[in-house]
Amino acid sequence: MVDTDAKRAAGRGLAGGLAAWTLGYLVVYLLHGSSIQNSVGSDLLEVFTGEPVTWKLVGWLFYNAHNVAVQVSLLGQRSVNLVAGAEEAALTVLFLVPPVLLALAGAVAAWNTAAEPTTAARNGAAVALGYLPLSAAGAVLFAIGSGDGPSAGPALVTAVLLAGAVYPLVFGAVGGLAGGHFSAE
Repeated sequence: MVDTDAKRAAGRGLAGGLAAWTLGYLVVYLLHGSSIQNSVGSDLLEVFTGEPVTWKLVGWLFYNAHNVAVQVSLLGQRSVNLVAGAEEAALTVLFLVPPVLLALAGAVAAWNTAAEPTTAARNGAAVALGYLPLSAAGAVLFAIGSGDGPSAGPALVTAVLLAGAVYPLVFGAVGGLAGGHFSAE
């Protein structure tokens, strides 16, 4: 039988993971959405696809901030990480968004739930319960095109494993350790 503290920690982790993912995407959108929307590349993609693509391109940046490359299939296969290749600080600062938000979510998930570091870390890592499904769904939703013709989007396996599992498990656990430590004092 699962005790109520474990259920509470899992619920906090689920909510924290959902919030961290959503807030992370929104931060990237607020920081870069207008410049993406006004770019020539965005205009061209909208002409070829016949639909608005800004929200998808922001998603690409969000995944790039997790070190997940975008795979482009046009006259061959190519992987691109716009954040890693950026020379401007406004893009490279995006690498901080997922870890900071996940650590904060992990701290909240573990707050007042455990005095033991291993339990606090486990409770913080529970943010993966919310982060993983959104990472998997986002990788599919942010894709442009189809398998038959030119297509582009976050690398699905890397999006699920790295952005959906590794990032929330590691940074959520670190936040959980901090949250458990400070709430015990």
